[in-house]
Amino acid sequence: MTSPSYAAVRPGTDLGVHARALRRVHDAVLGGIRPPDAPRPLVGRSWQRVMELGLDPTRPNARDPLPRSLVEQRRRESGLSQVVDDIRSVLGSVADASRFIVVVTDAEATILWREGAPRVLMEADRLGFSEGACWTEEQVGTNAIGTALTEAAPVQLFSAEHFEEGQIPWYCTASPIHDPRTGDLLGIVDVSGPALTLHPALVALVETATRLAEAQLWRRHQERLDRLRRSAGPVLATTSGPLLVVDDHGWVAHHAGVSARDRIAVPAAQRTLAVPGLGLCVPERMGEGWLVRPSAGERTVTATLDLTGDEALLEVSSADGAWRTSLSRRHARLLADLHDAGREGLTAAALSRRTYGDDAHQVTVRAEVSRLRRVVGGLVTTGPYRISADVSLTVRR
Repeated sequence: MTSPSYAAVRPGTDLGVHARALRRVHDAVLGGIRPPDAPRPLVGRSWQRVMELGLDPTRPNARDPLPRSLVEQRRRESGLSQVVDDIRSVLGSVADASRFIVVVTDAEATILWREGAPRVLMEADRLGFSEGACWTEEQVGTNAIGTALTEAAPVQLFSAEHFEEGQIPWYCTASPIHDPRTGDLLGIVDVSGPALTLHPALVALVETATRLAEAQLWRRHQERLDRLRRSAGPVLATTSGPLLVVDDHGWVAHHAGVSARDRIAVPAAQRTLAVPGLGLCVPERMGEGWLVRPSAGERTVTATLDLTGDEALLEVSSADGAWRTSLSRRHARLLADLHDAGREGLTAAALSRRTYGDDAHQVTVRAEVSRLRRVVGGLVTTGPYRISADVSLTVRR
């Protein structure tokens, strides 16, 4: 069996021997002497960040737990409240028998939900690994939750790969969950337990829970689009010509007279949008969504990405007019990479290699492209990611 690139332990590893070897590396690096072996690059980066913060590895650092009332409030406001039961269905059912606990945090690494084996829960309480506690690297040092948040990628840590000595008897496997509509980080799912009970299958188990949660969020999104499409029926019955019906995030619930698109830029009142196949449009509010129709004129869309100034600027135009917006440097680079790739486009793996130098950040790349598409909409298409065939993009460098 092949282990994922972020797995801390290979199948067949003697956990006790490996834990002792990692302890020697931990003590040497944090003691300022040459270690017998180098830590994994992920771990080395995290230790460096944490040591620069001045945290003490010999004692528990502050967890700053929230009061119960604020935990309950954050639960209600969290997008993960819709799928926490699905996560439990995958992980919670085996937690007690497998001696681990399941933790779900918000996007700030604050623990909102926790359950699992009673004895492990008691040990977690003594560690401050409890509901309301904040588990960023800045608070508690290198840990799977905080490091996954910082690295924007799944993370598994074993034994002395943790920074604090109190966490060394543990393993942790954490994976980010993103909103499939917006690409926004919703939180982290983590499985933790005694280090010497780590099973190689836990990585796959956490990945399964993450994929299920995001799939369920997507299913609820599709249900909302279905409701929007049904509610738009009376308006559509009296409207002719090419049009789109979209939600507040630009996802298309209905299309007529134009090739099917999954998403356009996020609509706003009195703000023109460039929609490939429609040209420039002014969205009209319609119930819980938007009606998007073209004004008269040529539907070809041209765009220019200007990277020569202090900020990256995107100008989009058709025969009906033009609009411009600034882009973050990361989003501008993504757009330029897709332009350079031509009609073949780029997969998430290819974009991860271009941006981070490896394949391990595909989840992050998908989230970033989703956020980019909130701004540029149909200018970027998926499967693979590429510039729309209806768009002529020029990049000025």
